[in-house]
Amino acid sequence: MTSKNKKNTAILLISCPDQTGLVRAVTDFLYDNNGNIIYLDQYTDHSCGQFFMRIEWETDNFQIGQDKIGEYFETLLAKKYQMDWSLHFSAKKKRMAIFVTKLSHCLYDILYRFHSKEWEMESPIIISNHENLRYIAEQFKMPFFHFEMNKGNKAEQEAKQLALMQEYDIDLIVLARYMQIVSEDFIDSFSGKIINIHHSFLPAFIGSKPYHAAHKRGVKIIGATSHYVTADLDAGPIIEQGVAHVTHKDKVADFIRKGKDIEKIVLSKAIAAELSDKVLVYNNRTVVFD
Repeated sequence: MTSKNKKNTAILLISCPDQTGLVRAVTDFLYDNNGNIIYLDQYTDHSCGQFFMRIEWETDNFQIGQDKIGEYFETLLAKKYQMDWSLHFSAKKKRMAIFVTKLSHCLYDILYRFHSKEWEMESPIIISNHENLRYIAEQFKMPFFHFEMNKGNKAEQEAKQLALMQEYDIDLIVLARYMQIVSEDFIDSFSGKIINIHHSFLPAFIGSKPYHAAHKRGVKIIGATSHYVTADLDAGPIIEQGVAHVTHKDKVADFIRKGKDIEKIVLSKAIAAELSDKVLVYNNRTVVFD
């Protein structure tokens, strides 16, 4: 939930080889510059010797200006400890583009969460390859853009979509049951910033060691799957999964209804994690902080 009394904060997401003194080095850096830490979570993957951290602190009395924090951190810590890192500020709300086709359940859910102020984000824009859901955009007074797609104009239309993303300064793209395969060029333009909801249990594992394969792939739970989009279709890093229970008494309509419910929940959890800068990707797996 948003809060009028919430202070401005900075967030560091860090990934690096595990080694002695990492937590102390980062917390000392903040303490020495009058940073009040309000969140700290860490995880070490011993199978690959990799360390992950998310740390958030108040910036109002921090002695380093926001435009210099990254420079200081890189010089004093990141180079020494071989850190991959990203810096985010709570005051900068993310801007989202929602891609849809004809199914409305995920779109309605996203717009409800936005309007109820469950998420801190800027007003989203809606993009579709059909006109069917324009009425929803009009109900919520959201910008709606139609790009008709076919084999002959796909590259041209995607170029126009990317230009629109730049015009609206979009940070995050959500494919809310968007029934089009986006091109590799499009994905590269928003690498790690496109979230998809898949209406199935991903991935399926074959062979004699399915549990080993599942661990290597980083699955969260069997069920509907939300993941980052990569050029390898439906094989991007998994952010969230959920399960819907069915029985012999359920009709096809019941399957569809239950499936839509779990899709909404799984997608919303993935979006919330991304909006809060709580996801780190490593080797096609994710660390999702609480």
